[in-house]
Amino acid sequence: MNHLVIFTLWALNLLVDTAGQLAFKAAAIEEEEASLLAHWRHMLSRPWLWIGVGCFILEFVLWLAFLSVVPLSQGVLLGMMSIVLIMFGGKLWFNEHFTRLRVVGITLIVLGVALVGGAA
Repeated sequence: MNHLVIFTLWALNLLVDTAGQLAFKAAAIEEEEASLLAHWRHMLSRPWLWIGVGCFILEFVLWLAFLSVVPLSQGVLLGMMSIVLIMFGGKLWFNEHFTRLRVVGITLIVLGVALVGGAA
């Protein structure tokens, strides 16, 4: 299959997965302490939750398309790049911090994706 199609499916999958995870985090943030039921009612009323659900539905379709053109073992490893993007998104959007272990983890994931991607 055309490498451009494979790369496009991979990139779209990463983008939609990252957006969905960040949207779920935004939906889950509660400004004040609330009961479990009140917290869920608040989340269900926020558009971020539904944006996250929509992203995951789209990601499901993109993931199936991606897996239809690459071997499973390669696809799953390439899909792990979303972890890195989500961590950067959390830093930018939610001011989350990188620890030394997280930086080591990011580095190892990027190196692994580069090795797997280079073998494609």
